[in-house]
Amino acid sequence: MNSTANKAAALLLGCACALPATQAAPLDKEKPMMSPALDNYTQGLVLGELWQRPDLSPRDRSIVTLAVLVSKNQAQDLPFYLNRALDNGIKPGEIAELITHLAFYSGWANATAADAVARTVFAERKIDASQLPPAKPAPLPLDEKAEAARAKNVEENFGKTAPGVVKYTTEALFRDLWLRPGLAPRDRSLVTVSALVANGQVAQVGYHLNRAMDNGLTGKQAAEALTQLAFYAGWPNVFSAMPVFKDVFAKRKE
Repeated sequence: MNSTANKAAALLLGCACALPATQAAPLDKEKPMMSPALDNYTQGLVLGELWQRPDLSPRDRSIVTLAVLVSKNQAQDLPFYLNRALDNGIKPGEIAELITHLAFYSGWANATAADAVARTVFAERKIDASQLPPAKPAPLPLDEKAEAARAKNVEENFGKTAPGVVKYTTEALFRDLWLRPGLAPRDRSLVTVSALVANGQVAQVGYHLNRAMDNGLTGKQAAEALTQLAFYAGWPNVFSAMPVFKDVFAKRKE
């Protein structure tokens, strides 16, 4: 691992002692919720039923849930769900990439807050720097034709409005971040769509849902991701996004 990657890993793992202790769960039986109905729904409906539904794997449910918690800066429940994600087969490096990805799609402060929580969880599980991705890995292959079309469209529409945004959309996002191999393109798309729905950014969902399905996410999985999002991002955000999902599904069948 190069020196840059070692520095990045040190930031993630090196200061766990300064952070609060990891919470066991948002549903600790020794500290029952003050709302018995909420506790009942949490135990029975959410963790007992939702997470067992077959159309989305536990690993994918963890990806969706972490994307919501990070993008909405809901750090209190992150320790429980980070541990659950690791237990569900998400690798530490994939979690690091998920957090990095969401810095661009939900804001730097949300990502750095999540990084601090992950640092503690990783330290407690004895996850070291060797399990984290380097800062500058060899990129995945670029689909030159698709990227040229995307870049041309953005430049024509917004090049004179915000040239800096257009520049970094191409250079930092689509020709760098999206080509990092530490998180599969299909999973990056699932993270992105989940964050967009969670934050009510419906205008961006259509493009990224199509990209997700091009990257291997099935319609059934996308629909079930909405079910997961209903509980973790709220029904209003999901119902705002459902017409877009419906339209994408219909057009891809034509």
